[in-house]
Amino acid sequence: MAEKLIDKVKETAAFLKEKGVDSPEIGLILGTGLNDYADRIENPIIMSYNDIPNMQAGRVDDHRGQLIYGEHKGKKVVILAGRFHYYESGDMEKAGFPARVLVALGVKRFIITNASGCVNTGYKSGNLMVIKDHINLSGSNPLIGDNLDEFGPRFPDMTYAYSRDLRKKLVRRAEEEGIDMYEGVYAMFTGPSFETPAEIKYARVIGADAVGMSTVPEAIIASHAGCEIIGISFLANMAAGMLDKPLSGEEVNEAATKIQDTFAKVVDMALEI
Repeated sequence: MAEKLIDKVKETAAFLKEKGVDSPEIGLILGTGLNDYADRIENPIIMSYNDIPNMQAGRVDDHRGQLIYGEHKGKKVVILAGRFHYYESGDMEKAGFPARVLVALGVKRFIITNASGCVNTGYKSGNLMVIKDHINLSGSNPLIGDNLDEFGPRFPDMTYAYSRDLRKKLVRRAEEEGIDMYEGVYAMFTGPSFETPAEIKYARVIGADAVGMSTVPEAIIASHAGCEIIGISFLANMAAGMLDKPLSGEEVNEAATKIQDTFAKVVDMALEI
């Protein structure tokens, strides 16, 4: 199984290199409603996931299903505009596969973004949160199975998965620009149903500040390979039970349109630090 997976990763990476994806420095994964940032890339090479061997496009609105490579802020950047979420297949290998390909391409720093529900009662929705740690409530892990030794160790340490140094620099830069950002813990539920009010209470009790249905698979893959990680959550709405109203995917997308400029400034800073 491991041999088959590594063969797929190498095949996909070789294909992308042939198409001109040359030694990217930073891998940027864009979450729900945040895909428009990809339009900032200069001289882009744009490919649909469906045209890339072994890649699979998700079926969620506001996820373009494209890989974009080019330059921005003086860095070579490869962007995943959209995800194939864990809940779309129940297969962590598929959810983590694109991140493995970025590692194989030579990416050393990941910027992983998402739209999430706000759990911390002291936080306000509509703001950004830098992830300082995560809680994996999916019940699975993309490293289950034979270890790919050339990517990383069998038992990788996750203590410093999200770079403390980069996080502090990013928060400092944002403050200088008048952008307030929280620092918090992100918890991953599987979805696709939104969490229940009782589950949100549980997440808060165990230390989560935000919840979502992504990010953790990519962060585990990147950390396994020794890459630096910056995680950015857009707190799109207050999580279930915190307000007396139902949740919807449309609400998340509408909220994301309002944060585009601020989000872009923060990601630009993450590229520069």
